[in-house]
Amino acid sequence: MENTLKIQIWSDVMCPYCYIGKRRIENALEQFGHKDAIEVEWKSFQLDASFVASPEDNIYDHLAEKYRKDKDWAIEMVQSMTDNAKNTGLEFNFDKAILANSHKAHRLLHLAKKHNLGDPLKELLFKAYMTDGKDVDDIPTLIALGQEVGLEKDAIEEVLNSNAYAEEVQNDIAMAQQIGVQGVPFFVFDNKYAVSGAQHVETFVQTLEKVWEEGSFAPKLTLLNNEEGDSCGIDGCN
Repeated sequence: MENTLKIQIWSDVMCPYCYIGKRRIENALEQFGHKDAIEVEWKSFQLDASFVASPEDNIYDHLAEKYRKDKDWAIEMVQSMTDNAKNTGLEFNFDKAILANSHKAHRLLHLAKKHNLGDPLKELLFKAYMTDGKDVDDIPTLIALGQEVGLEKDAIEEVLNSNAYAEEVQNDIAMAQQIGVQGVPFFVFDNKYAVSGAQHVETFVQTLEKVWEEGSFAPKLTLLNNEEGDSCGIDGCN
């Protein structure tokens, strides 16, 4: 559509900085004079597609093992992310977080996107994992979250009890690889500029204004930040 600025965002619901990035881009849009002309599309990305959860898992032991550090280091890292979130207006409660594989959640997000409900479901999934301590790989939990945003229970169950939208999830991940995504969140503005990580609100505002003012969009991406911001990749969070 003419004069519509499209933002594609690759993220994983298990990624703390993706939730922070979501809130920051939302705050930036509130300061942007053409907010009503923005279209946001959420794209799937999995930090660990092979992850299999067990009842003994907790965020501290998981991070310590992943980074080959001790538990005290992991506790400090989680506290830093929690403080970062608080400064963005979010509440993280990782003491009760349930580690999970996010594939079902991503498939459900594609169903929600089909009904223009992708953004509210994304919000609920982030909150479910990072704030409320819910299992986002649990089918009854996902059914409840899907219904909360307005999806029909029968449609949700049909997706979750099959492999529906698995191809769409994989296509998103493949596209991320093609354009060089190393970590998430990763924001693409009208296929012209990319911003990596949960950057400050000011960075997003400047990017929005730059893209809007230029007014002509090219398919080649130009990364506007040379240093990686707060993000999570397959090797962990930075």
